Amino acid sequence: MFRSPKPLLRARSIAIVGASDRARWPVSIYHNLTSVKAKVKILPINPSRNEVWGLACYPNFASLPMHPDLALVIIPAKHVLVSLEEGTRHGLKAALVYASGIGEGTDPEFHRRGLALKNLCDKTGLVACGPNCMGTVSVKEKLFLYPNPDFNLSKPGPVAGVFQSGGTLQHWCRVAAERGVRFSYMVSSGNELSLDTADYVNFFVDDPKTNIIVLMIEGIRRADAFKAAAQRALIAGKPILAVKVGQTKEAQNSAKSHTGAIAGDYDVFAALCGRYGIVLCPTLDDMVETVLAFQLKRLPKGNAMAFISNSGGVVDLLHDHVAQENAKLASYSEKTIKNVRTLVGPDMPMQNPMDCGQAGFSDPKNYMRICEAVASDPRVNMLAFEARTPNREGERSAIPLKELKKRTDIPVFAFNRMEYTISEVGRFYQEQTGIPHLQSMPETIRAMKALAFYAKRKGNSVPQIPLPTGQKKTLQAGNIEKALSHLGISSPVSRFAKTADEAAKVATKIGFPVALKIISEEISHKTEVGGVMLGLSTQAEVRKGVDILRKRIKKNNKSQNLSGYLLQEMVEGIEVIVGVREDPLYGPVLVAGAGGILVELVRDIAFCMLPVNKPTATKMIEDLSINKLIQGFRGSKPADREALIDAILGLSKFYLGHRPWLSDLEINPLIIREKGKGVRAVDIRFHLHKKFNK
Repeated sequence: MFRSPKPLLRARSIAIVGASDRARWPVSIYHNLTSVKAKVKILPINPSRNEVWGLACYPNFASLPMHPDLALVIIPAKHVLVSLEEGTRHGLKAALVYASGIGEGTDPEFHRRGLALKNLCDKTGLVACGPNCMGTVSVKEKLFLYPNPDFNLSKPGPVAGVFQSGGTLQHWCRVAAERGVRFSYMVSSGNELSLDTADYVNFFVDDPKTNIIVLMIEGIRRADAFKAAAQRALIAGKPILAVKVGQTKEAQNSAKSHTGAIAGDYDVFAALCGRYGIVLCPTLDDMVETVLAFQLKRLPKGNAMAFISNSGGVVDLLHDHVAQENAKLASYSEKTIKNVRTLVGPDMPMQNPMDCGQAGFSDPKNYMRICEAVASDPRVNMLAFEARTPNREGERSAIPLKELKKRTDIPVFAFNRMEYTISEVGRFYQEQTGIPHLQSMPETIRAMKALAFYAKRKGNSVPQIPLPTGQKKTLQAGNIEKALSHLGISSPVSRFAKTADEAAKVATKIGFPVALKIISEEISHKTEVGGVMLGLSTQAEVRKGVDILRKRIKKNNKSQNLSGYLLQEMVEGIEVIVGVREDPLYGPVLVAGAGGILVELVRDIAFCMLPVNKPTATKMIEDLSINKLIQGFRGSKPADREALIDAILGLSKFYLGHRPWLSDLEINPLIIREKGKGVRAVDIRFHLHKKFNK
């Protein structure tokens, strides 16, 4: 399943194809290697030169005095394949292909080149990074194969990364390094026609120098391999942090044209991250702060946060940010309140977030005593105190912060209310204290939430999808409703009618009031065409309703054919949607949220990969805004939350049991009735896989 990038990232001999003392990229990479005194044999290849950079230059791979571990292919795209074919005939095992125009975009020639390169790799075992990339960085090995000197002074560290955008990698690493992030490997993976993100992640999991993995993803090429690598990272306790493009259709289309990858549904990818313990960062800036937080090498035992400042304004802002990020604040014990009171003035409120005023501003040692008193509270899982790094030597002692870290075992952070520029003095101060100094309050809160998210999942195995146990005949008309009712998902009493008189008689048997709906194979969203009438209370109203619907559909949809009418008992309650489907990239996924016409209007939905267990289903509901309605809002009675949870579990079980035939199944609306009265599946729609849908 995996291909190893070892000959690429740990090469001891490198052929530079396209070596020239006039071309910027070959010159820059050569200077990188020589300036850091990399212990690597450099073999220039250029058929029109005998010497480059004072080294013997060879016309081709056949003339080299040895088989290189790696070839840096810095030549136009149209010549790449011929060069690599010749290289593989002479022992070449790895290549770094910088050129674009191979595999991406819409040009048929680009795609032909991409397919040819992929076939060469599959046939010969060659592993390649790229094409359309900007190189790789192996810090400990001093292999700075990036065409600029930005990485040359990098110090080895625990962070390895894969960015599908080479330019973004360069800029992110520069900012992260300025903040104190240290790297083991960084890869600009490009179009990933050979080695892909899954291969690199799998390699980093086994690398003893790497403890944290960061990703910038435009598209996942092999979802199953990526999931397998992510599971290995989760079990090994190596957190993966990712920024993923594709939240909009425009971003997805851009990713397709730029890398040739398929950017999957962002919501489903987020659900996959939740299942595999991947921290999904909303921005590149967030990923910097979150990496710094993880570099502390401390995970919380819960998600309760404490914040300490010396500004009332910061406290007010923190209250807003905590609410916006749906974070949890710790409540202090009486012992903590008593201990802190002795360290701050009598006028300071004992609250979280807390303003300790001059007691913190004027006395750094006392400020840390306050922090220590709060950090010792067993109800506090993480602590952040307001502070920034100094800009001048001797401006501030690192000792009080070092002592704080030593005297507590929970994650502790300094934070600043806004972003600021950190100097070399500041970076050294941060290293001395051993405490990450995070910037901007929302990013600090999200970084702390990420720690709690990962701590809850670290070391866990991912539940496997069970083998299907259902039968295809269950999906025949009428059978699916019966099967779902056995799983706690009952439908309203319903009857079919073809005429107005028949509808009136059927409604009487059901009992008034009733709902009247059109039945047409050509109309899936009945409400959008005015095909539903609710609360009909007499036979006369039903007859009139049939006439109205018939005329309405004929007027607005002349080509549509009605096969009849559905009469249903009226069910009152909260409308939700619960659906399951097979995502083409990531596998079976479940969605739950506000239903009826609110689905697209308010987009209050949650996603989860299947299978779903009760804690997961419960968490999905808790994350929805509609949960307030379910609990009982403004005097309304609580809805049957347990029945909704059972319905989610039942739908998950049913779908997985019939997965070979069923492509998607949706209930919208599913009515949650009053507590103790269950749910009703008002509208069930499903589709079979195409091969069974003839």
